[in-house]
Amino acid sequence: MKFTPPVDFELQRKVLLIHDRLCLEYGCPIPYFHDLDPLSELISALLSHRTRNAASHLAFEQLTKRFPTWEAVRDAPTQEVERAIAPCTWAEQKAPRIQQILKLIGERLNGEWSLDFLGDMPVPEARTWLESLPGVGPKTSAAVLAFSRLRGCALAVDSHHHWVVVRLGIISERVAVGPSHAILEALLPGDWTAQQVYDHHEVLMLHGQKCCYYRNPACDRCPVLDRCPSGRVRR
Repeated sequence: MKFTPPVDFELQRKVLLIHDRLCLEYGCPIPYFHDLDPLSELISALLSHRTRNAASHLAFEQLTKRFPTWEAVRDAPTQEVERAIAPCTWAEQKAPRIQQILKLIGERLNGEWSLDFLGDMPVPEARTWLESLPGVGPKTSAAVLAFSRLRGCALAVDSHHHWVVVRLGIISERVAVGPSHAILEALLPGDWTAQQVYDHHEVLMLHGQKCCYYRNPACDRCPVLDRCPSGRVRR
């Protein structure tokens, strides 16, 4: 069973205010960028680790063009898989890991190549199932459930999202991306829809990409500057 931190209601109010302002800034609801089945989303998410979106998308396209099925990826010579995913970083590590995961999935599901059953499970149980696979952590499990056509209520936290919430004082800079998932998800209202949870991730990510840059954030045009202790110090 995953640990659920107690809710800090004052902090939750701050999070919701920031959410509302950023939704006005970036335009919610935000359309989903993927409509992949959950197994394809899993592979896509694994390719995206420490890789720019354009490169990971190209690697996924090359992989699926080169191999007609996930079973074919599993059984191919590892070097061929590595060549197919060459645009992503650490292709030499990701190729055998992807094949290992596909082998385990094939064994667990008796040759079935669908993770659609995860949609019938409570989100915490589905995430536990995914995170039992090697190399799958909180970010990847959330991405599979939230970004795939399952459209689950799971909050993904990427690096942009993470540094924005650190600057806003929502979490400590000592909390790494992985552990931040449980803390940040606990601050969201329990009755939010999957679209609202997805919007929350997207607006924080977009804010990191378009305004709250890792270096030289544009604090002068930040719509949540009055709620940002880091920004007020910079100003």
